[in-house]
Amino acid sequence: MKKFSLLLMFSLLLFTSCKKDSVDATTTQTLQSSINDMASSLTTIKQIKFNEALYILKTFGVEAEGDVNELKALGQLINGKKVPEILAMADEVAQKNGIEWASTAPPSLGEMNIFGDEKAKESDPNDVRASSLSILTRLGGDEGNGPTSIQIVPRLVDNAGNPIAFTGAALETTLEVFSNGVKLSTAKNLMQDNNFKGFSVKFSSLLASKIFDNKIDVTVSVKTTAKTFKMSKIGLDVNPSALKVPEAPKTDSTMVIQDPAAIDPSNPVPPTTTDPTVTTPAQPKQPTADPKATVNKFLSNVSSQNLKAAFDASSNPSWGSYESFSNPTSGFGAIKNVSVKNVTTNASTANSSSVSATYDVTDKNGRTTSLKATFGLKNVNGEWKISSYKINP
Repeated sequence: MKKFSLLLMFSLLLFTSCKKDSVDATTTQTLQSSINDMASSLTTIKQIKFNEALYILKTFGVEAEGDVNELKALGQLINGKKVPEILAMADEVAQKNGIEWASTAPPSLGEMNIFGDEKAKESDPNDVRASSLSILTRLGGDEGNGPTSIQIVPRLVDNAGNPIAFTGAALETTLEVFSNGVKLSTAKNLMQDNNFKGFSVKFSSLLASKIFDNKIDVTVSVKTTAKTFKMSKIGLDVNPSALKVPEAPKTDSTMVIQDPAAIDPSNPVPPTTTDPTVTTPAQPKQPTADPKATVNKFLSNVSSQNLKAAFDASSNPSWGSYESFSNPTSGFGAIKNVSVKNVTTNASTANSSSVSATYDVTDKNGRTTSLKATFGLKNVNGEWKISSYKINP
């Protein structure tokens, strides 16, 4: 009997020691099992707050589409974490996203289950009965130069269009902002009652080059237990002077990657080879156009934002890829206009040329800079290509 008692105690200790106190995200099954183990050691109130924290992290703390992918991303985020660490992470995510939730506050989101139990319960606070969704908008932040933001406030309404009353819910609410069909941003929050403050879209967060005709479109969706409501508003006006405009591209005139075939502006006459043992290769096809015409065309394409044509007229390693060349923040995509004053060919051979240009550059913020630049060009299959670029003092 004594031996049996000892065996029973050993079994109980072994069972207790196998319970996990941190997340194991090896598989979905181990994730759920470890979370259940961690929750079982908590008080009832703490269990509810722990589940709320997991829901906050799954909904707002990871970037993924769909419940399965969100769950995988959540597992990667909290793998190896213990309950206090997960609660602290949820506090940080809630604060960052403007969600009125805290791990130390009383339970406020109802019964959360991150593993996808969507069925309505007898007292499910997310089973909100509504007929449709409405959107209220109002401009804000006007201090004399026009509004600087727009507030988007969704409301669940009845058949008559009146907001319905509910409390204690945790309705996942998503805002998507578009312009001319291009998505600009996405934001999420929780609608807990009919006093939901909505979303504030700051115009300074929207890139001016992405806004078409100074208008944006918004789509809001609200997910209840039984149904997801969605509504869009088209053609909302924005204040163009408050939009985000990137800084003008800065070029370090002390660092220039020069193609070996380009002419050195300070020594326009290339060296000659007098060694009789050196075999002279066949001469490439000589360009018929004036090299300064290529520079003129390049500057004209930049001015009209035909950046693909401008990039195709170059073979300059310092400009990198087309994406880098046309970057709206650090590349030629930040330029609004180019006013050419003078273009002169300094020296030219069959294979290389040097061209000087004086011009004014106006960026998309309206600032104008006068530049003097030297373009190095090389012969590529009978065409002049810009191979180096240097801004002179």
